[in-house]
Amino acid sequence: MSKVLKYLKRYWYFALLSPLFMILEVSMDLVQPSLMSRIVDEGIISGDIGLILELGVQMLIFTVIGCCGGILSGVFGNLAAQNFSNDLRKDAFSRVMKMSFQQTDKFTIGSLVTRLTNDITACQDFVGMALRMMVRTLMQFIGGIVMVLSINAAFGYILLITLPIQILVIILVLRKGAPLFSVVQSKLDRVNSVVQENVSGARVVKAYTREEYENERFCKANDELVSTNLRVQKLMALLTPVLSILMNASVIAVIYIGGEPVRSAAESIQVGSIMAAITYITQILMSMMMIGMMFQQVTRASASASRIREVLEADPVISDGDFTGSAPESGTVEFRNVSFRYPGVQSGNVLTGVNFRANKGETVAILGATGCGKTSLVSLIPRFYDATEGDVFVDGVNVRDYKLDDLRHRIGFVLQKSELFSETIEQNIRWGDPDASDEDVRRAAEIAQADEFISGFTDGYKDMITEKGSSLSGGQKQRLSIARAIAKKPEILIFDDSMSALDLSTDAKLQAALREKLKGTTVITIAQRVASVMRADKIAVIDGGRIVAFDKHDNLMKTCDVYRDIYNSQMREGAEQVG
Repeated sequence: MSKVLKYLKRYWYFALLSPLFMILEVSMDLVQPSLMSRIVDEGIISGDIGLILELGVQMLIFTVIGCCGGILSGVFGNLAAQNFSNDLRKDAFSRVMKMSFQQTDKFTIGSLVTRLTNDITACQDFVGMALRMMVRTLMQFIGGIVMVLSINAAFGYILLITLPIQILVIILVLRKGAPLFSVVQSKLDRVNSVVQENVSGARVVKAYTREEYENERFCKANDELVSTNLRVQKLMALLTPVLSILMNASVIAVIYIGGEPVRSAAESIQVGSIMAAITYITQILMSMMMIGMMFQQVTRASASASRIREVLEADPVISDGDFTGSAPESGTVEFRNVSFRYPGVQSGNVLTGVNFRANKGETVAILGATGCGKTSLVSLIPRFYDATEGDVFVDGVNVRDYKLDDLRHRIGFVLQKSELFSETIEQNIRWGDPDASDEDVRRAAEIAQADEFISGFTDGYKDMITEKGSSLSGGQKQRLSIARAIAKKPEILIFDDSMSALDLSTDAKLQAALREKLKGTTVITIAQRVASVMRADKIAVIDGGRIVAFDKHDNLMKTCDVYRDIYNSQMREGAEQVG
Protein backbone atom coordinates (compact mmCIF):
# COMPACT_ATOMS: atom_id res chain seq x y z
CA MET A 1 0.00 0.00 0.00
CA SER A 2 2.87 2.41 0.80
CA LYS A 3 4.13 2.14 -2.81
CA VAL A 4 0.76 3.41 -4.02
CA LEU A 5 0.07 5.98 -1.27
CA LYS A 6 3.29 7.85 -2.05
CA TYR A 7 1.35 9.43 -4.93
CA LEU A 8 -0.57 11.37 -2.28
CA LYS A 9 2.53 13.27 -1.17
CA ARG A 10 2.24 15.84 -3.96
CA TYR A 11 -1.19 16.80 -2.62
CA TRP A 12 -0.29 16.86 1.07
CA TYR A 13 -2.03 20.20 1.55
CA PHE A 14 -5.37 18.76 0.38
CA ALA A 15 -4.71 15.64 2.46
CA LEU A 16 -4.11 17.85 5.52
CA LEU A 17 -6.98 20.30 5.05
CA SER A 18 -9.60 17.59 4.56
CA PRO A 19 -9.18 15.93 8.01
CA LEU A 20 -8.76 19.33 9.72
CA PHE A 21 -12.15 20.48 8.46
CA MET A 22 -13.59 17.07 9.33
CA ILE A 23 -12.32 17.55 12.91
CA LEU A 24 -14.20 20.86 12.93
CA GLU A 25 -17.41 19.17 11.76
CA VAL A 26 -17.18 16.33 14.31
CA SER A 27 -16.38 18.78 17.13
CA MET A 28 -19.60 20.60 16.38
CA ASP A 29 -21.50 17.27 16.32
CA LEU A 30 -20.10 16.30 19.73
CA VAL A 31 -21.17 19.60 21.28
CA GLN A 32 -24.81 19.28 20.15
CA PRO A 33 -26.02 16.54 22.56
CA SER A 34 -24.67 18.39 25.61
CA LEU A 35 -26.44 21.58 24.51
CA MET A 36 -29.64 19.63 23.98
CA SER A 37 -29.21 18.14 27.46
CA ARG A 38 -29.04 21.66 28.95
CA ILE A 39 -32.10 22.77 27.02
CA VAL A 40 -34.09 19.89 28.50
CA ASP A 41 -32.67 19.95 32.04
CA GLU A 42 -32.19 23.69 32.54
CA GLY A 43 -34.62 25.24 30.06
CA ILE A 44 -37.71 23.10 29.52
CA ILE A 45 -38.02 21.71 33.05
CA SER A 46 -37.56 25.13 34.67
CA GLY A 47 -39.50 26.97 31.92
CA ASP A 48 -36.58 29.33 31.11
CA ILE A 49 -37.51 30.40 27.56
CA GLY A 50 -34.55 32.77 27.30
CA LEU A 51 -32.07 29.97 27.98
CA ILE A 52 -33.85 27.71 25.48
CA LEU A 53 -33.54 30.40 22.77
CA GLU A 54 -29.94 31.16 23.65
CA LEU A 55 -28.89 27.49 23.54
CA GLY A 56 -31.00 26.92 20.40
CA VAL A 57 -29.18 29.75 18.60
CA GLN A 58 -25.85 28.27 19.71
CA MET A 59 -26.88 24.89 18.33
CA LEU A 60 -27.87 26.52 15.04
CA ILE A 61 -24.53 28.35 14.80
CA PHE A 62 -22.58 25.18 15.60
CA THR A 63 -24.64 23.29 12.99
CA VAL A 64 -23.78 25.85 10.29
CA ILE A 65 -20.09 25.78 11.27
CA GLY A 66 -20.12 21.95 11.20
CA CYS A 67 -21.88 21.99 7.82
CA CYS A 68 -19.24 24.30 6.35
CA GLY A 69 -16.50 22.09 7.81
CA GLY A 70 -18.10 19.00 6.26
CA ILE A 71 -18.44 20.63 2.84
CA LEU A 72 -14.83 21.85 2.82
CA SER A 73 -13.62 18.47 4.07
CA GLY A 74 -15.42 16.79 1.18
CA VAL A 75 -14.04 19.25 -1.37
CA PHE A 76 -10.42 18.87 -0.25
CA GLY A 77 -10.78 15.11 0.22
CA ASN A 78 -12.06 14.68 -3.34
CA LEU A 79 -9.33 16.93 -4.72
CA ALA A 80 -6.70 14.79 -2.99
CA ALA A 81 -8.28 11.47 -4.08
CA GLN A 82 -8.91 12.49 -7.69
CA ASN A 83 -5.44 13.95 -8.21
CA PHE A 84 -3.89 10.93 -6.50
CA SER A 85 -5.67 8.49 -8.83
CA ASN A 86 -4.92 10.67 -11.86
CA ASP A 87 -1.15 10.53 -11.24
CA LEU A 88 -1.25 6.85 -10.29
CA ARG A 89 -3.18 5.89 -13.42
CA LYS A 90 -0.80 7.88 -15.66
CA ASP A 91 2.27 6.24 -14.13
CA ALA A 92 0.75 2.78 -14.33
CA PHE A 93 -0.21 3.32 -17.99
CA SER A 94 3.27 4.65 -18.75
CA ARG A 95 4.74 1.52 -17.17
CA VAL A 96 2.45 -0.68 -19.30
CA MET A 97 3.62 1.15 -22.44
CA LYS A 98 7.23 0.29 -21.53
CA MET A 99 6.55 -3.39 -20.93
CA SER A 100 7.98 -5.92 -23.35
CA PHE A 101 5.67 -8.30 -25.18
CA GLN A 102 6.47 -11.14 -22.78
CA GLN A 103 5.38 -9.01 -19.80
CA THR A 104 2.03 -8.00 -21.31
CA ASP A 105 1.44 -11.65 -22.21
CA LYS A 106 2.15 -12.61 -18.60
CA PHE A 107 -0.28 -10.06 -17.12
CA THR A 108 -2.89 -10.50 -19.90
CA ILE A 109 -4.72 -7.55 -21.47
CA GLY A 110 -7.89 -8.09 -19.42
CA SER A 111 -5.95 -7.99 -16.16
CA LEU A 112 -4.08 -4.82 -17.14
CA VAL A 113 -7.37 -3.11 -18.02
CA THR A 114 -8.81 -4.10 -14.62
CA ARG A 115 -5.72 -2.87 -12.77
CA LEU A 116 -5.71 0.51 -14.52
CA THR A 117 -9.45 1.07 -13.97
CA ASN A 118 -11.20 -0.90 -11.23
CA ASP A 119 -8.18 -1.37 -8.94
CA ILE A 120 -7.08 2.26 -9.11
CA THR A 121 -10.67 3.37 -8.48
CA ALA A 122 -10.73 1.17 -5.35
CA CYS A 123 -7.56 2.90 -4.10
CA GLN A 124 -9.04 6.30 -4.95
CA ASP A 125 -12.18 5.48 -2.92
CA PHE A 126 -9.98 4.37 -0.03
CA VAL A 127 -8.03 7.65 -0.02
CA GLY A 128 -11.23 9.71 -0.06
CA MET A 129 -12.64 7.60 2.77
CA ALA A 130 -9.44 7.66 4.83
CA LEU A 131 -9.15 11.45 4.74
CA ARG A 132 -12.74 11.97 5.85
CA MET A 133 -14.50 8.97 7.32
CA MET A 134 -11.55 7.57 9.27
CA VAL A 135 -11.01 10.91 10.99
CA ARG A 136 -14.75 11.23 11.61
CA THR A 137 -15.22 7.76 13.07
CA LEU A 138 -12.11 7.81 15.24
CA MET A 139 -12.95 11.23 16.63
CA GLN A 140 -16.58 10.27 17.25
CA PHE A 141 -15.42 7.08 18.93
CA ILE A 142 -12.89 8.71 21.27
CA GLY A 143 -14.84 11.94 21.79
CA GLY A 144 -18.07 10.03 22.43
CA ILE A 145 -16.43 7.87 25.12
CA VAL A 146 -15.05 10.94 26.89
CA MET A 147 -18.40 12.76 26.76
CA VAL A 148 -20.51 9.79 27.91
CA LEU A 149 -18.18 9.04 30.83
CA SER A 150 -18.36 12.70 31.86
CA ILE A 151 -22.14 12.31 32.19
CA ASN A 152 -22.01 9.13 34.29
CA ALA A 153 -19.15 6.68 34.76
CA ALA A 154 -21.66 3.83 35.07
CA PHE A 155 -22.29 4.06 31.32
CA GLY A 156 -18.71 2.86 30.83
CA TYR A 157 -19.81 -0.67 31.80
CA ILE A 158 -22.04 -0.77 28.73
CA LEU A 159 -19.08 0.05 26.51
CA LEU A 160 -16.90 -2.53 28.27
CA ILE A 161 -19.41 -5.23 27.33
CA THR A 162 -20.47 -4.17 23.82
CA LEU A 163 -17.22 -2.91 22.30
CA PRO A 164 -15.26 -6.21 22.66
CA ILE A 165 -18.19 -8.10 21.09
CA GLN A 166 -18.28 -5.64 18.18
CA ILE A 167 -14.52 -5.90 17.65
CA LEU A 168 -14.67 -9.72 17.75
CA VAL A 169 -17.49 -9.80 15.15
CA ILE A 170 -15.57 -7.42 12.84
CA ILE A 171 -12.35 -9.46 13.12
CA LEU A 172 -14.09 -12.78 12.41
CA VAL A 173 -15.96 -11.44 9.39
CA LEU A 174 -12.95 -9.69 7.87
CA ARG A 175 -10.69 -12.69 8.44
CA LYS A 176 -12.93 -14.79 6.24
CA GLY A 177 -13.74 -12.03 3.76
CA ALA A 178 -10.30 -10.46 3.16
CA PRO A 179 -8.82 -13.26 0.99
CA LEU A 180 -11.90 -13.19 -1.24
CA PHE A 181 -11.25 -9.63 -2.44
CA SER A 182 -8.19 -10.77 -4.41
CA VAL A 183 -10.26 -13.60 -5.87
CA VAL A 184 -12.97 -11.13 -6.90
CA GLN A 185 -10.42 -9.04 -8.81
CA SER A 186 -8.99 -12.09 -10.58
CA LYS A 187 -12.53 -13.11 -11.61
CA LEU A 188 -13.06 -9.57 -12.92
CA ASP A 189 -9.81 -9.95 -14.90
CA ARG A 190 -11.31 -13.02 -16.56
CA VAL A 191 -14.55 -11.21 -17.46
CA ASN A 192 -12.59 -8.34 -19.00
CA SER A 193 -10.41 -10.74 -20.97
CA VAL A 194 -13.44 -12.50 -22.47
CA VAL A 195 -15.06 -9.16 -23.36
CA GLN A 196 -11.83 -7.86 -24.91
CA GLU A 197 -11.37 -11.02 -26.99
CA ASN A 198 -14.93 -10.93 -28.28
CA VAL A 199 -15.02 -7.23 -29.08
CA SER A 200 -11.72 -7.38 -30.99
CA GLY A 201 -12.60 -10.69 -32.64
CA ALA A 202 -16.28 -9.97 -33.34
CA ARG A 203 -15.96 -10.71 -37.06
CA VAL A 204 -14.43 -14.13 -36.44
CA VAL A 205 -17.16 -14.97 -33.91
CA LYS A 206 -19.90 -14.03 -36.39
CA ALA A 207 -18.18 -15.70 -39.34
CA TYR A 208 -18.10 -19.01 -37.48
CA THR A 209 -21.52 -18.47 -35.84
CA ARG A 210 -20.00 -18.97 -32.40
CA GLU A 211 -22.12 -16.34 -30.68
CA GLU A 212 -23.85 -18.92 -28.50
CA TYR A 213 -20.56 -20.49 -27.43
CA GLU A 214 -19.06 -17.10 -26.58
CA ASN A 215 -22.21 -16.13 -24.69
CA GLU A 216 -21.83 -19.28 -22.61
CA ARG A 217 -18.13 -18.53 -22.04
CA PHE A 218 -18.95 -15.00 -20.89
CA CYS A 219 -21.83 -16.21 -18.72
CA LYS A 220 -19.54 -18.72 -17.03
CA ALA A 221 -16.91 -16.06 -16.29
CA ASN A 222 -19.58 -13.60 -15.14
CA ASP A 223 -21.32 -16.21 -12.95
CA GLU A 224 -18.00 -16.99 -11.24
CA LEU A 225 -17.51 -13.27 -10.57
CA VAL A 226 -21.05 -12.89 -9.20
CA SER A 227 -20.70 -16.04 -7.08
CA THR A 228 -17.47 -14.82 -5.49
CA ASN A 229 -18.93 -11.34 -4.99
CA LEU A 230 -21.98 -12.81 -3.27
CA ARG A 231 -19.77 -14.82 -0.91
CA VAL A 232 -18.04 -11.59 0.10
CA GLN A 233 -21.27 -9.64 0.42
CA LYS A 234 -22.97 -12.37 2.49
CA LEU A 235 -20.13 -12.18 4.98
CA MET A 236 -20.20 -8.39 5.06
CA ALA A 237 -23.98 -8.41 5.38
CA LEU A 238 -23.57 -10.00 8.84
CA LEU A 239 -21.87 -6.86 10.17
CA THR A 240 -24.75 -4.39 9.99
CA PRO A 241 -27.51 -6.45 11.71
CA VAL A 242 -25.20 -7.80 14.45
CA LEU A 243 -23.79 -4.35 15.21
CA SER A 244 -27.29 -2.81 15.08
CA ILE A 245 -28.53 -5.33 17.67
CA LEU A 246 -25.61 -4.44 19.94
CA MET A 247 -26.29 -0.73 19.48
CA ASN A 248 -29.98 -1.03 20.34
CA ALA A 249 -29.19 -3.25 23.31
CA SER A 250 -26.80 -0.54 24.52
CA VAL A 251 -29.51 2.11 24.21
CA ILE A 252 -31.83 -0.08 26.34
CA ALA A 253 -29.04 -0.45 28.90
CA VAL A 254 -28.51 3.33 29.03
CA ILE A 255 -32.22 3.90 29.63
CA TYR A 256 -32.25 1.21 32.31
CA ILE A 257 -29.15 2.52 34.12
CA GLY A 258 -30.23 6.15 33.87
CA GLY A 259 -33.94 5.54 34.42
CA GLU A 260 -33.75 4.44 38.05
CA PRO A 261 -32.21 7.73 39.34
CA VAL A 262 -34.83 9.68 37.39
CA ARG A 263 -37.69 7.65 38.88
CA SER A 264 -36.34 8.10 42.39
CA ALA A 265 -35.92 11.87 41.79
CA ALA A 266 -32.18 11.62 42.42
CA GLU A 267 -30.24 14.67 41.43
CA SER A 268 -27.20 12.76 40.07
CA ILE A 269 -28.74 12.31 36.62
CA GLN A 270 -31.53 14.02 34.71
CA VAL A 271 -33.65 13.33 31.62
CA GLY A 272 -31.55 15.56 29.35
CA SER A 273 -28.40 13.79 30.47
CA ILE A 274 -29.92 10.40 29.61
CA MET A 275 -30.85 11.76 26.15
CA ALA A 276 -27.28 13.00 25.64
CA ALA A 277 -25.86 9.66 26.85
CA ILE A 278 -28.06 7.74 24.39
CA THR A 279 -26.86 10.00 21.56
CA TYR A 280 -23.21 9.57 22.54
CA ILE A 281 -23.52 5.80 22.96
CA THR A 282 -25.21 5.65 19.54
CA GLN A 283 -22.39 7.71 18.01
CA ILE A 284 -19.75 5.46 19.59
CA LEU A 285 -21.36 2.25 18.36
CA MET A 286 -22.13 3.74 14.94
CA SER A 287 -18.49 4.73 14.63
CA MET A 288 -17.58 1.10 15.38
CA MET A 289 -19.94 0.00 12.60
CA MET A 290 -18.29 2.48 10.27
CA ILE A 291 -14.85 1.21 11.31
CA GLY A 292 -15.99 -2.29 10.34
CA MET A 293 -17.18 -1.06 6.95
CA MET A 294 -13.94 0.86 6.50
CA PHE A 295 -11.88 -2.23 7.21
CA GLN A 296 -13.79 -3.86 4.37
CA GLN A 297 -12.75 -0.99 2.10
CA VAL A 298 -9.18 -1.13 3.44
CA THR A 299 -9.00 -4.86 2.71
CA ARG A 300 -10.26 -4.39 -0.83
CA ALA A 301 -7.97 -1.41 -1.43
CA SER A 302 -5.02 -3.38 -0.07
CA ALA A 303 -5.68 -6.19 -2.54
CA SER A 304 -6.01 -3.67 -5.38
CA ALA A 305 -2.88 -1.78 -4.30
CA SER A 306 -0.92 -5.04 -4.36
CA ARG A 307 -2.04 -5.65 -7.96
CA ILE A 308 -1.16 -2.08 -8.98
CA ARG A 309 2.22 -2.39 -7.29
CA GLU A 310 2.97 -5.42 -9.47
CA VAL A 311 2.50 -3.19 -12.53
CA LEU A 312 4.54 -0.30 -11.10
CA GLU A 313 7.38 -2.62 -10.10
CA ALA A 314 7.43 -4.49 -13.41
CA ASP A 315 10.77 -3.22 -14.66
CA PRO A 316 10.99 -3.59 -18.45
CA VAL A 317 12.74 -6.82 -19.37
CA ILE A 318 14.11 -5.00 -22.40
CA SER A 319 15.69 -1.74 -21.23
CA ASP A 320 17.87 1.06 -22.63
CA GLY A 321 21.56 0.57 -23.30
CA ASP A 322 24.29 3.13 -22.68
CA PHE A 323 25.34 3.95 -26.24
CA THR A 324 24.99 7.67 -27.03
CA GLY A 325 27.66 8.25 -29.67
CA SER A 326 27.50 8.20 -33.47
CA ALA A 327 27.05 4.84 -35.14
CA PRO A 328 30.02 3.80 -37.30
CA GLU A 329 27.73 2.66 -40.14
CA SER A 330 24.35 3.61 -41.59
CA GLY A 331 21.47 1.40 -42.65
CA THR A 332 23.16 -1.94 -41.94
CA VAL A 333 21.77 -4.99 -40.14
CA GLU A 334 23.91 -7.93 -39.10
CA PHE A 335 23.16 -11.18 -37.26
CA ARG A 336 26.11 -12.99 -35.69
CA ASN A 337 25.45 -16.57 -34.61
CA VAL A 338 22.00 -15.67 -33.25
CA SER A 339 19.78 -18.24 -31.52
CA PHE A 340 16.40 -17.47 -29.99
CA ARG A 341 13.64 -19.09 -27.99
CA TYR A 342 10.58 -17.35 -26.56
CA PRO A 343 10.78 -16.51 -22.83
CA GLY A 344 9.28 -19.17 -20.60
CA VAL A 345 9.24 -21.78 -23.37
CA GLN A 346 11.32 -24.85 -22.53
CA SER A 347 11.16 -26.46 -25.98
CA GLY A 348 13.83 -26.02 -28.65
CA ASN A 349 15.04 -22.79 -30.23
CA VAL A 350 12.92 -20.98 -32.79
CA LEU A 351 16.13 -19.73 -34.43
CA THR A 352 19.55 -21.38 -34.31
CA GLY A 353 22.93 -20.08 -35.45
CA VAL A 354 21.61 -17.31 -37.71
CA ASN A 355 24.26 -15.31 -39.58
CA PHE A 356 23.66 -12.73 -42.33
CA ARG A 357 24.31 -9.09 -43.17
CA ALA A 358 22.20 -6.50 -45.00
CA ASN A 359 24.12 -3.48 -46.27
CA LYS A 360 22.85 0.06 -46.72
CA GLY A 361 20.34 0.37 -49.58
CA GLU A 362 20.03 -3.39 -50.12
CA THR A 363 16.76 -5.25 -50.32
CA VAL A 364 16.95 -8.51 -48.39
CA ALA A 365 14.06 -10.95 -48.59
CA ILE A 366 13.34 -13.69 -46.07
CA LEU A 367 11.55 -16.76 -47.36
CA GLY A 368 10.54 -19.99 -45.72
CA ALA A 369 7.70 -22.26 -44.69
CA THR A 370 5.10 -21.20 -42.15
CA GLY A 371 6.45 -21.42 -38.60
CA CYS A 372 10.12 -21.50 -39.61
CA GLY A 373 10.98 -18.36 -37.55
CA LYS A 374 10.78 -15.49 -40.07
CA THR A 375 8.77 -13.12 -37.84
CA SER A 376 10.85 -14.07 -34.81
CA LEU A 377 14.00 -13.12 -36.74
CA VAL A 378 12.88 -9.60 -37.71
CA SER A 379 11.43 -9.03 -34.19
CA LEU A 380 14.97 -9.16 -32.82
CA ILE A 381 16.06 -6.12 -34.88
CA PRO A 382 13.98 -3.46 -33.02
CA ARG A 383 14.32 -5.50 -29.78
CA PHE A 384 10.75 -6.62 -29.42
CA TYR A 385 12.61 -9.60 -27.96
CA ASP A 386 16.30 -10.15 -27.18
CA ALA A 387 18.34 -12.94 -28.73
CA THR A 388 18.94 -15.91 -26.43
CA GLU A 389 22.45 -16.30 -27.85
CA GLY A 390 24.55 -14.29 -30.25
CA ASP A 391 24.28 -10.62 -31.22
CA VAL A 392 22.26 -8.41 -33.54
CA PHE A 393 23.88 -5.24 -34.88
CA VAL A 394 22.22 -2.16 -36.39
CA ASP A 395 24.53 0.40 -38.01
CA GLY A 396 27.48 -1.46 -36.53
CA VAL A 397 26.26 -1.18 -32.92
CA ASN A 398 24.84 -4.04 -30.83
CA VAL A 399 21.10 -3.44 -30.46
CA ARG A 400 21.38 -4.10 -26.70
CA ASP A 401 23.61 -1.01 -26.39
CA TYR A 402 21.15 1.43 -27.98
CA LYS A 403 18.57 3.46 -26.13
CA LEU A 404 15.28 1.93 -27.32
CA ASP A 405 13.93 5.20 -28.73
CA ASP A 406 17.14 5.77 -30.69
CA LEU A 407 17.15 2.22 -32.07
CA ARG A 408 13.49 2.20 -33.08
CA HIS A 409 13.73 5.68 -34.57
CA ARG A 410 16.08 4.19 -37.18
CA ILE A 411 13.62 1.42 -38.09
CA GLY A 412 10.27 1.44 -39.85
CA PHE A 413 8.31 -1.73 -39.04
CA VAL A 414 5.16 -2.89 -40.84
CA LEU A 415 3.52 -5.69 -38.87
CA GLN A 416 1.65 -8.71 -40.20
CA LYS A 417 -1.58 -7.41 -38.72
CA SER A 418 -2.42 -3.87 -39.82
CA GLU A 419 -3.28 -1.78 -36.78
CA LEU A 420 -5.04 1.50 -37.59
CA PHE A 421 -6.55 4.06 -35.23
CA SER A 422 -9.87 5.92 -35.12
CA GLU A 423 -8.43 9.06 -36.67
CA THR A 424 -8.19 10.53 -40.15
CA ILE A 425 -6.13 8.83 -42.84
CA GLU A 426 -3.70 11.73 -42.68
CA GLN A 427 -3.26 11.34 -38.91
CA ASN A 428 -2.72 7.59 -39.25
CA ILE A 429 0.07 8.12 -41.78
CA ARG A 430 1.58 10.85 -39.59
CA TRP A 431 2.03 8.30 -36.83
CA GLY A 432 5.29 7.56 -38.60
CA ASP A 433 6.38 11.20 -38.25
CA PRO A 434 4.11 13.69 -36.40
CA ASP A 435 5.98 16.57 -38.06
CA ALA A 436 5.56 15.26 -41.61
CA SER A 437 4.29 17.86 -44.08
CA ASP A 438 1.24 17.30 -46.29
CA GLU A 439 3.63 16.68 -49.16
CA ASP A 440 5.49 14.01 -47.14
CA VAL A 441 2.20 12.30 -46.27
CA ARG A 442 1.10 12.25 -49.91
CA ARG A 443 4.54 11.01 -51.07
CA ALA A 444 4.44 8.15 -48.57
CA ALA A 445 0.93 7.21 -49.74
CA GLU A 446 2.00 7.31 -53.39
CA ILE A 447 4.95 4.98 -52.75
CA ALA A 448 2.67 2.64 -50.80
CA GLN A 449 0.18 2.65 -53.72
CA ALA A 450 -2.46 4.12 -51.41
CA ASP A 451 -2.94 7.59 -52.93
CA GLU A 452 -5.36 6.40 -55.60
CA PHE A 453 -7.94 4.85 -53.27
CA ILE A 454 -7.50 7.64 -50.68
CA SER A 455 -8.29 10.27 -53.31
CA GLY A 456 -11.50 8.38 -54.08
CA PHE A 457 -12.85 8.99 -50.57
CA THR A 458 -15.24 11.91 -50.01
CA ASP A 459 -12.84 13.76 -47.70
CA GLY A 460 -9.64 12.30 -49.14
CA TYR A 461 -6.84 12.34 -46.59
CA LYS A 462 -9.22 13.94 -44.05
CA ASP A 463 -11.54 10.94 -44.19
CA MET A 464 -12.07 9.27 -40.80
CA ILE A 465 -11.11 5.65 -40.31
CA THR A 466 -13.48 3.56 -38.23
CA GLU A 467 -12.20 1.61 -35.23
CA LYS A 468 -9.48 -0.88 -36.24
CA GLY A 469 -9.96 0.19 -39.87
CA SER A 470 -13.10 -1.92 -40.28
CA SER A 471 -14.29 0.33 -43.15
CA LEU A 472 -11.23 -0.59 -45.26
CA SER A 473 -10.28 -3.74 -47.12
CA GLY A 474 -7.30 -5.83 -46.04
CA GLY A 475 -5.17 -4.50 -48.91
CA GLN A 476 -6.09 -0.88 -48.13
CA LYS A 477 -5.17 -1.31 -44.47
CA GLN A 478 -1.84 -2.86 -45.42
CA ARG A 479 -1.02 -0.01 -47.80
CA LEU A 480 -1.84 2.61 -45.15
CA SER A 481 0.39 0.76 -42.66
CA ILE A 482 3.18 0.74 -45.25
CA ALA A 483 2.66 4.49 -45.90
CA ARG A 484 2.91 5.13 -42.17
CA ALA A 485 6.29 3.37 -42.00
CA ILE A 486 7.58 5.16 -45.12
CA ALA A 487 6.55 8.57 -43.70
CA LYS A 488 8.94 7.89 -40.84
CA LYS A 489 11.87 8.06 -43.32
CA PRO A 490 13.75 5.25 -41.56
CA GLU A 491 17.21 3.93 -42.39
CA ILE A 492 15.87 0.38 -42.25
CA LEU A 493 12.39 -0.65 -43.42
CA ILE A 494 11.03 -4.03 -42.33
CA PHE A 495 7.97 -5.68 -43.89
CA ASP A 496 6.73 -8.61 -41.82
CA ASP A 497 4.64 -10.38 -44.48
CA SER A 498 2.72 -7.11 -44.77
CA MET A 499 1.93 -7.34 -48.50
CA SER A 500 0.00 -10.62 -48.38
CA ALA A 501 -3.34 -8.92 -49.08
CA LEU A 502 -2.05 -7.14 -52.19
CA ASP A 503 -2.71 -8.48 -55.67
CA LEU A 504 0.32 -9.28 -57.82
CA SER A 505 -0.03 -6.12 -59.89
CA THR A 506 -0.16 -3.78 -56.86
CA ASP A 507 2.62 -5.76 -55.21
CA ALA A 508 4.84 -5.32 -58.29
CA LYS A 509 4.14 -1.57 -58.44
CA LEU A 510 4.94 -1.23 -54.73
CA GLN A 511 8.21 -3.13 -55.09
CA ALA A 512 9.19 -0.95 -58.05
CA ALA A 513 8.33 2.25 -56.14
CA LEU A 514 10.40 1.12 -53.16
CA ARG A 515 13.41 0.47 -55.37
CA GLU A 516 13.04 3.77 -57.21
CA LYS A 517 12.04 6.19 -54.43
CA LEU A 518 13.86 4.67 -51.43
CA LYS A 519 17.24 3.88 -52.91
CA GLY A 520 19.21 4.65 -49.74
CA THR A 521 16.89 2.68 -47.46
CA THR A 522 17.70 -0.86 -46.41
CA VAL A 523 14.61 -3.03 -46.93
CA ILE A 524 14.08 -6.35 -45.17
CA THR A 525 10.92 -8.08 -46.28
CA ILE A 526 9.25 -11.33 -45.27
CA ALA A 527 7.17 -12.78 -48.07
CA GLN A 528 5.32 -15.98 -48.88
CA ARG A 529 5.44 -15.52 -52.66
CA VAL A 530 8.62 -16.09 -54.63
CA ALA A 531 7.34 -13.62 -57.22
CA SER A 532 7.55 -10.85 -54.60
CA VAL A 533 11.21 -11.47 -53.75
CA MET A 534 12.83 -12.56 -56.99
CA ARG A 535 14.32 -9.10 -57.62
CA ALA A 536 15.74 -8.71 -54.11
CA ASP A 537 19.51 -8.20 -53.76
CA LYS A 538 19.72 -11.18 -51.41
CA ILE A 539 17.25 -13.84 -50.33
CA ALA A 540 17.61 -15.60 -46.98
CA VAL A 541 16.02 -19.05 -47.08
CA ILE A 542 15.01 -20.30 -43.63
CA ASP A 543 14.30 -23.92 -42.89
CA GLY A 544 13.78 -25.27 -39.37
CA GLY A 545 14.99 -22.04 -37.74
CA ARG A 546 18.27 -21.95 -39.69
CA ILE A 547 19.33 -19.93 -42.72
CA VAL A 548 20.16 -22.66 -45.21
CA ALA A 549 21.02 -20.27 -48.07
CA PHE A 550 21.62 -16.54 -48.58
CA ASP A 551 22.06 -15.45 -52.17
CA LYS A 552 20.36 -14.02 -55.27
CA HIS A 553 17.42 -15.71 -56.96
CA ASP A 554 19.41 -17.05 -59.90
CA ASN A 555 22.09 -18.59 -57.71
CA LEU A 556 19.56 -20.04 -55.28
CA MET A 557 17.78 -21.78 -58.16
CA LYS A 558 21.06 -23.58 -58.87
CA THR A 559 22.28 -24.29 -55.34
CA CYS A 560 19.34 -24.44 -52.87
CA ASP A 561 16.92 -27.36 -53.00
CA VAL A 562 14.55 -25.75 -50.45
CA TYR A 563 14.25 -22.56 -52.50
CA ARG A 564 13.85 -24.48 -55.74
CA ASP A 565 11.05 -26.59 -54.23
CA ILE A 566 9.21 -23.46 -53.06
CA TYR A 567 9.65 -21.83 -56.47
CA ASN A 568 8.48 -24.87 -58.42
CA SER A 569 5.44 -25.45 -56.19
CA GLN A 570 4.32 -21.83 -56.47
CA MET A 571 4.92 -21.61 -60.19
CA ARG A 572 3.04 -24.88 -60.72
CA GLU A 573 0.11 -23.64 -58.61
CA GLY A 574 0.11 -20.39 -60.58
CA ALA A 575 0.03 -22.28 -63.86
CA GLU A 576 -2.82 -24.47 -62.66
CA GLN A 577 -4.84 -21.44 -61.58
CA VAL A 578 -4.30 -19.78 -64.96
CA GLY A 579 -5.28 -22.99 -66.71
